[in-house]
Amino acid sequence: MKILITAPYHEKARKELQALFGEVVYREWKSKGSAYSETELIALLHEVQPDAYITEHDEVTENVIRSYPHLKFIGVCRGTPSNVAVATATQLGIPVFNTPARNAQAVAEMLVANLVTFMRNTLAGIQWLKAEQWEVGAHTSYLQFKGNEVAGKKIGMVGFGAVGQTTAQILLHFPTEIVYYDPYYTDENPNFTSVSLEELFSSCDVVAIHLPVTEQTKGMIDRKYISLMKSDAIFVNTSRAVVVNRNDLLAALNAHQIRGAILDVFDHEPPDAIDYQLIHHENVLATPHIAGATHEVEDHHADIMNANLKSFFKENRQAIKQLVNKEILQTNPS
Repeated sequence: MKILITAPYHEKARKELQALFGEVVYREWKSKGSAYSETELIALLHEVQPDAYITEHDEVTENVIRSYPHLKFIGVCRGTPSNVAVATATQLGIPVFNTPARNAQAVAEMLVANLVTFMRNTLAGIQWLKAEQWEVGAHTSYLQFKGNEVAGKKIGMVGFGAVGQTTAQILLHFPTEIVYYDPYYTDENPNFTSVSLEELFSSCDVVAIHLPVTEQTKGMIDRKYISLMKSDAIFVNTSRAVVVNRNDLLAALNAHQIRGAILDVFDHEPPDAIDYQLIHHENVLATPHIAGATHEVEDHHADIMNANLKSFFKENRQAIKQLVNKEILQTNPS
């Protein structure tokens, strides 16, 4: 089997795939400066003639898949395969695999770092120091930038998948009280408590959003829930912007109904005018969608994908959770 890889994939992982399947052709998208467009990808597939394909951010559209319909699988090195026409692949009986949790550690670390930074007024203190405002004998910095500890706070996780759980495991040792809302999480852990959304928003010092994008979650977090938050609570979103009604969040910030927000995702990237109102807000710590941007994430996704493919094709474990379109098992049970 010949596998075309356009995702970043470390050398050891490429050698493992080669040993498992035969041949690997590596055309990483980053070396060309941008993801492969639909047209570029169609041309590349017909040039290389692979039996299977592993992507990251490339435009694997319906046209791409129908123009090259004989792939034995498509691997997507992302938690959500939003760049792939999964429905088309399913119609053609092509398994699609993803790599959930590839960036869980990265996002969790940055969330905790930004939470500490926000609660300790670190950025304002740095700006004050660089402005050379430290006067002889003054205790301005000690008084003006005194913040809060994360320890002892109640943290609520809306969605308790890989990122939420990894973050919770870190915060547990501060220590903090962790509660969560996730109707799909069934592995009960005595360190974490399942609560309703209403209880989570109304009782927590920090509310962290970890929701995937589905028809049910789009705009799910709105005024109804944000209005329940305590006046000194902090809202955090490092998942997807579309699950939060940004106008309702901005209104709460402008009315000082909550202490502030930590945001890494926005409705429009690059941001539009409303996004920039959030970004420039005095009570918002904003970062440019980089919570999951570490060099290690690329190593993680290659290792997860290799494990997926080995389990599915070599160990006949076809019910793995990383198979996105499990419907194909009904028509292709072998």
